[in-house]
Amino acid sequence: MTGMLARSALLSLAILASAAMPAMAVDQASYNGAYRGSACGNADVLGFIRSNFHYRAENYLNANILIADVYDIRQRRLELRDETRQVEREYCRATAMTTDGRKRPMWYLIERGWGFAGFGSNIEYCLSGLDPWYVHGADCASVR
Repeated sequence: MTGMLARSALLSLAILASAAMPAMAVDQASYNGAYRGSACGNADVLGFIRSNFHYRAENYLNANILIADVYDIRQRRLELRDETRQVEREYCRATAMTTDGRKRPMWYLIERGWGFAGFGSNIEYCLSGLDPWYVHGADCASVR
């Protein structure tokens, strides 16, 4: 019975792993291995931040504000994955022009190696002056 359970679990994992292979190939090509350049200006990353900010501003800040433009994009720091770090982290800074006409420093962190079996990524961001609960610390400290 135990042997049958073990074989069944192994087969399930093999099926899940093979189903994840196409996604893994894309993820590996863009993020893992040798560093291929900054993702700070990646359109998908910035698109996620804009879309997510719109939702949070509307639902948490009760503000009708959007990110109108992002410019002056820079990588601040890169922590590659190694024996001591299981997750690769890229710290970025940009200037966000919001629809209220203000320029705000925007800090964001791209983490790679999250998710199922270490594949996938996470993006955390903070616009200075728009974190009233200090989720990211004083003046966005945790994503700097």
